[in-house]
Amino acid sequence: MAGLQHITEPLSERSVDVNAQGGRYGNALQAASFRGREEVVLLLLERGAHVNAQGGEYDNALHAAKCHEYDEIVRRLLEKSAEVDAHGGDYLGS
Repeated sequence: MAGLQHITEPLSERSVDVNAQGGRYGNALQAASFRGREEVVLLLLERGAHVNAQGGEYDNALHAAKCHEYDEIVRRLLEKSAEVDAHGGDYLGS
């Protein structure tokens, strides 16, 4: 998830589950949001990533992006109906 679209795009064009759960951030969308990788976030959303998927340190992608002030990613997630009132995650109050 280093933000390298030339790696993530070919993978997502195949039958890769962009909503797979696991790891520190819970899912790829949350990891990309945490790292501020807008192009990867957009790619994952385009490929069907669940914007409100729960899990990981921040519990969802919106919280991960918001905590690190990635405003453009926050905007993109909100455009895809990210739930503003979702609860959970270790960093909810930040």
